[in-house]
Amino acid sequence: MAGRREGLLTREKGQSLQVSRIIIAVMIGVLLGCVFALLSPRGFFSSNRYIHSRPIGISDLQIESSACESSERLNALKSDILSVTEKNSELKKQIKSLTEKLRLSEQGKGHAQQQFVMLGEKHKAGPFGTVKGLRTNPTVIPDESVNPRLAKILEKVAISKELIVALANSNVKAMLEVWFSNIKRAGIPNYLVVALDDNIEEFCKSNDVPFYRRDPNEGIDTIAKTGGNHAVSALKFRILREFLQLGYSVLLSDVDIVYLQNPFDYLYRDSDVESMSDGHSNATAYGYNDVFDEPAMGWARYAHTMRIWVYNSGFFYIRPTLPSIELLDRVADRLSHDSKSWDQAVFNEELFFPSRPGKDGLHAAKRTMDIYLFMNSKVLFKTVRKDARLKKLKPVIVHVNYHPDKFARMKAVVDFYVNGKQDALEHFPDGSE
Repeated sequence: MAGRREGLLTREKGQSLQVSRIIIAVMIGVLLGCVFALLSPRGFFSSNRYIHSRPIGISDLQIESSACESSERLNALKSDILSVTEKNSELKKQIKSLTEKLRLSEQGKGHAQQQFVMLGEKHKAGPFGTVKGLRTNPTVIPDESVNPRLAKILEKVAISKELIVALANSNVKAMLEVWFSNIKRAGIPNYLVVALDDNIEEFCKSNDVPFYRRDPNEGIDTIAKTGGNHAVSALKFRILREFLQLGYSVLLSDVDIVYLQNPFDYLYRDSDVESMSDGHSNATAYGYNDVFDEPAMGWARYAHTMRIWVYNSGFFYIRPTLPSIELLDRVADRLSHDSKSWDQAVFNEELFFPSRPGKDGLHAAKRTMDIYLFMNSKVLFKTVRKDARLKKLKPVIVHVNYHPDKFARMKAVVDFYVNGKQDALEHFPDGSE
């Protein structure tokens, strides 16, 4: 019994010793694991050798903490940047708006400034009879890069950014002399001849006449040097564009015109185009209601039509506005594709025909000049010279547009209005022979 009891005790001691060894081994493993964890927090297989070999400390905890804080700060900065960007965008819009207002304020005069106010704000209609719409478009921003050489010439010649311009080649040399001689006599300093050939250039130089000779252009130069009145007249729409782009208002003039007063003293400047009329009376020049009769329609036989005689494309004042430039582009484009078209007809069609299906009309303001101040030769020879009261009026200009014997009639106009010869106009027929 005693031996069996000792055996049991020995066995129990061995088992307890084995358990103790296991516990000790586990504890050693845990301790080693903790040590390794402290020495290498990112493990033995990390790709970052620097972190793997560096012992962990308080700085690592601070880095992790600051990384979290940096992430939050980055998000906050992104939010701030987004907010600033939005504010910057708003500021840009405001600056652009202010710049536009400043531009219009500097360039606009009278109606142009009022128009910007009207467009920028909505207004209630005033009492009956007090409402006035605006008609004057703002001028374009001058662009001297279009033609620096012409810009320098205009800077010397123009007054208040406006001048008279005429195109001339050797075919109209005699009339050109009468033209500029009377301009000088009337004391008009701001005028310019676009010389289309060498002969006219030398003629202008010898007579102390301001001129501009265009740079060579093969297609245009052929028309300019050899073309007749209609060909040269069509060319002017293309040339005029540069004057407008440079910011100048132009009083375009044919050379069959006698100047008796300074036309700039009689312009309204409230429209894109201000033109003399081919009309010979108040009705034909300013418009009338013409009744068309078609008896086959019975009760509806009478149809009312609105009529106006065309503007003369040989004498008109044009302001440097977008509608004005669009008008020149339209006319020049049509004439370049149809050489048989008459430039004056195309000029009026583009200016007056309204928008319609398949076609956008030109939105340009226009004014008809006083027919007794800006007088065509039909008014003079058919009406004025036969009326004692009208003969006492002194027109601003007389345009010999209705008669082919232009030079003779121009000299007669000078004799009558300048030299005082009361019978100077009498021997001419009303029309052409």
